[in-house]
Amino acid sequence: MTVAIATAMAGKAVEVAGEPVRAAVAELSRRVRERFRGRPADEEALARAAEDASPPERIERIEVLQGAVRRLLDEDSAFAAEVETVWNQAQTLARASEDGVVNVFSGHASRVVQLRDVQGDLNIG
Repeated sequence: MTVAIATAMAGKAVEVAGEPVRAAVAELSRRVRERFRGRPADEEALARAAEDASPPERIERIEVLQGAVRRLLDEDSAFAAEVETVWNQAQTLARASEDGVVNVFSGHASRVVQLRDVQGDLNIG
């Protein structure tokens, strides 16, 4: 979630499944951007992530911005809960169109397997 938010805030394309998730990422990016106002280090991270840079540098800048988003959420549990609620609602509303697939996983696990159209036997373990 924080990667999608940071990437969208940096003005980069975010690949997400379905319009509900795209709309949620845009809304969450707007809300986080508002919370960054008056926080010079976070504003700087946002400005640097939005600048043109080579791919390795761009990735590094977005990771710094992601860290700023994560700190913001860690510092304000009420805002974090609000962000997570919007994210989870969007994930629930996401659906596949035509022949597409939407896999949604939420929670903690050491391994997650999501499949589609398995032909033949499948052994896991």
